[in-house]
Amino acid sequence: MGQAWGFGRFGGPEVQELFERPDPAPGPGEVLIRVDVAGVNPLDHLVRAGLVPGLDGGRPFPRVLGMEAAGTVLALGEDVDGLEAGDAVFGFALTGGGTYAETTVLSAPNTVLVPEGLSATVAATLPVAGTTAVDALDQLGLPAGATILVNGVGGGVGLAVARLAAARGLRVVGTGSAAKRAQAEAIGVRFVDYTAEDVGELVPGGVDGIVDLVGGASLRAVAPLAREPRDVIAVGDQSVSELGGRFVERRLGRANLERAARLALDGVLAPVITAVHPLPDAPAALATVENGHAAGKVVVKVT
Repeated sequence: MGQAWGFGRFGGPEVQELFERPDPAPGPGEVLIRVDVAGVNPLDHLVRAGLVPGLDGGRPFPRVLGMEAAGTVLALGEDVDGLEAGDAVFGFALTGGGTYAETTVLSAPNTVLVPEGLSATVAATLPVAGTTAVDALDQLGLPAGATILVNGVGGGVGLAVARLAAARGLRVVGTGSAAKRAQAEAIGVRFVDYTAEDVGELVPGGVDGIVDLVGGASLRAVAPLAREPRDVIAVGDQSVSELGGRFVERRLGRANLERAARLALDGVLAPVITAVHPLPDAPAALATVENGHAAGKVVVKVT
């Protein structure tokens, strides 16, 4: 038996519960792991609210929160190659297993070895934030010297985009609330407090590309700053197509995870981890992200 934080029905924070369950059995193409660290993402509360039905795996309630984790392989399902019991791994729980738990199942095609020299805490932040940053910037394909606007730079994905963009020789402008300024400026971002400043005044000639992490009215406010509408990439708001922009094209799989791990080892995708919560405190970890107050990346330390 092991503990897990999950939800017994779709809804807000009130539906979350801590429960005990037997270790799940890995099905075909799955890996059972003992979780060391779970990453916390805005996607987690959207899944809890029932807004992302494609990611629940069709599992019965209660369902476990969380999409990414690092840990140790305990058992393998059928048709799993390249991994063995005892391996230190990180990856996605794309089949609905959840990761805020002592044990869980990950999708084997999206699970890779943690390379020597990379901590489990850093590895657990890469499946969502790290690979999203790589995908968004690859999709934009901006040359060195270009200017990119990261709308919502203060969160885990935003800071990852900013770090990677700077490593590619881009000039990075980022928007966020005043509480996010220090983290962003520490990595060289020209920061704009959207509550008190006009980003258009900082870039009067516009920008070469935009990665949007906010969506809604904020996306619509900054989208006209892109010189070409198609060079607006949205990570969360699919209505970006109405503005002539594009939704991020996610490339899942081991190759992309391994690439993110190499970038992390090189310090390019080194996450700004601002809070580490124990498993009993997982609701507080998610609340920080859900309320938009997280500056950087929040994780749950399970073991």
